[in-house]
Amino acid sequence: MIASRIVTTARLWFVLTAILCLGFPASTTAQSASRSRSATEATPKKTTTKKTILRKTTSSSTISRSRRARARSRAAAQARALREAQEPRFKLDESGALVPDVRAEAAIIYNSENGQVLWESNSQNQRSIASITKVMTAVVFLEDSPDLSEEVVVDRSDVRAASTTYLRSGYKVTKGDLLHLTLIASDNAAARALARVSSLGSTAFIERMNTKAAELGLTSTRYADPSGLFSANVSSAYDMARLITYVSGDERIAGVMQKQTYSVTAGRRVINIHSTNQLVMNGDVDVQAGKTGFIRSAGYCLATLLRLPQGGPEVAVVVLGAKSNAGRFWETRHLFNWFASKAEDLLGAPLQAATVTAN
Repeated sequence: MIASRIVTTARLWFVLTAILCLGFPASTTAQSASRSRSATEATPKKTTTKKTILRKTTSSSTISRSRRARARSRAAAQARALREAQEPRFKLDESGALVPDVRAEAAIIYNSENGQVLWESNSQNQRSIASITKVMTAVVFLEDSPDLSEEVVVDRSDVRAASTTYLRSGYKVTKGDLLHLTLIASDNAAARALARVSSLGSTAFIERMNTKAAELGLTSTRYADPSGLFSANVSSAYDMARLITYVSGDERIAGVMQKQTYSVTAGRRVINIHSTNQLVMNGDVDVQAGKTGFIRSAGYCLATLLRLPQGGPEVAVVVLGAKSNAGRFWETRHLFNWFASKAEDLLGAPLQAATVTAN
C-alpha cells in the first residue's frame, strides 16, 4: 500500500516536472517569436520611411530641374522675340511702295500739325488701351486747376488690388505727387486717388472722362475707371494719337511725361520712381509727351508725340497690342525712323532724315 502511494506520488512529480520543463521552452519560444514578429513588423516601416524620403528628394529634384528648364525656355523665347522686334519689317502697299509691316495689332503715324494720317494699320479699330487711360485721368483732374501742393491721405480703396503701385494706405502725399506717380510710374493707386480727391469724386470723375472724350471728338473712346486696369477702357490708335497731341500743349502734363525720374516723400519714406517709357529713359529721341499701357487684354501699348531732330516737325506715333514690352518701343522706333526717312515725301518739305537706336 505504502509502496503504491510512493509510486503514484513519484509519477505525479514526474508529470509536473515534465510539464514545467516543457513549459519554459514554450514560453521562451513564444517570446522569441513575438520579438521576431516585432522585428519583422518594424523593418518594413523603416524601409517605407527611407523610400518616402527618397521619393520626396527625387520629386523635389525633378521639379527643380523642370523649373530651370522652363526658365531657360522662357529666356530663350524672350531673346528670340527681342531679336525679332529689333528688325524692322516692311511690305509693299497697293501702289507698290515699301511701307512698315508692324507686328502690333494697330498703329499710326499722325501729323500733329494738321491731323493728317501719314501711315496707319488698323488705326480705327477699337481696342483696350490699358494705362494710356491715365492721360485722360490727368486731363480731367487738372480741368479745375487744383492746388498741386495740397496734401492728401491715401485711402484703402485706392490701393486695393491696384496691381502696380508705390503707395500704401495712410501715406500722406501731395496732389502733385499723385500726378507724377500716375504719369511717370503708371501707378494705379495714384490714378484712383486723383479721381477720389478731385472736386468731382470718383463716380462723377469717370463720367467726366467720357464727356471730355466726346468733346474732343474721340468717337472710339470709352472709359470705365481712371487707372486703365479695366479692359472696358477702350479707344483706337487714331483717337490716342489725337489725345496725346492735345495734352502735349499742356505743360502740367507734358512736362511730367518728359521726366525720367521723380522722388515722392511720404512721411519718413522717400519713393524714387522711374519712367515706364523707355524712349524717355534712353533719351535718344525727343519725346514731347507719351504714356505706356499694359494689361493682358490690351497687350503692350504706347502713345507718344515725337519731334524730329534740329527742330523738325512733331508726329504722334501710337502702337497698340504689341507682343512684348520691348516690342512696343522698337515698333515705335521703326515707325519713327521710316517716317524720318520719308518725311520730305510725306510732308512735302525737305527735312534731314534721322535714325534713332536703342541703348
